[in-house]
Amino acid sequence: LGLPFLSPYLQSIGSDYRHGANYATLASTVLLPNTSLFVTGISPFSLAIQLNQMKQFKTKVNEVHEQGSKLPSPDIFGKSLYTFYIGQNDFTSNLASIGIGGVQQYLPQVVSQIAATIKELYNLGGRTFLVLNLAPVGCYPSFLVQLPHNSSDIDEFGCLISYNNAVREYNNMLKQSLRQIRESLSGASVIYVDTFTVLLELFQHPTSHGLKYGTKACCGYGGGDYNFDPKVYCGNSKVIKGRKVTATACNDPYNYVSWDGVHATEAANKLTTFAILNGSYSDPPFPFQDHCDLQPIH
Repeated sequence: LGLPFLSPYLQSIGSDYRHGANYATLASTVLLPNTSLFVTGISPFSLAIQLNQMKQFKTKVNEVHEQGSKLPSPDIFGKSLYTFYIGQNDFTSNLASIGIGGVQQYLPQVVSQIAATIKELYNLGGRTFLVLNLAPVGCYPSFLVQLPHNSSDIDEFGCLISYNNAVREYNNMLKQSLRQIRESLSGASVIYVDTFTVLLELFQHPTSHGLKYGTKACCGYGGGDYNFDPKVYCGNSKVIKGRKVTATACNDPYNYVSWDGVHATEAANKLTTFAILNGSYSDPPFPFQDHCDLQPIH
């Protein structure tokens, strides 16, 4: 896109925030992770914490603003694109313990928290919000291996029907909520981005998009249909039955949708990026070339 990567807000040394800041952290959630529901391994930096960091950043920018600093000018907050890609850990972290039914009970809270955050950012001057929906986790190798299911729950593409349907319900809820926000916030662009459909298409028809493997991880251990073993994550080594094994990467990641059973490969992310940029998977349509001076993606 011709822009540098955004520096993490928590990276205190060497950061350049002139093009924006990144408040995301690994395994973060929308809801506060201090309830008995949440499993270990979840980030303490929930969406509310990230919002507070944004407020703190805005205060600093307004205080410090000076030529030559690695901070943006104070008017940046009204001109920025606020991107949300969060909620998946709220959905997946408790699936094994409380099942789909249990998870669905608190998903309306997840949606309302995202909505409240957008409204608060609007009050701080934000006007353009891009909200990505949840991915088809029923096609993820990690969940196909770990989550309880029977053969009747597997569709013709090898994905879990019930889990993908639960994600669809959440995504519809999110879409409706964003439509309501759009009507209530004057002059704001609140865009729902359907990356679920893009990724589902890649998982179901990888060969139609220049890939080979849908529900099989590139980096993993165990081989087989999924090449995923929850005991040995990508890049890790472990002694199993007296033998040291390592989850290594395949030689051709450009042929895979799934990198490590949980995250997409660069090849899949590139195809998703094209879909986001042309605006055809956005509600309302938001073609980036109409708003930004884009460089070609190589």
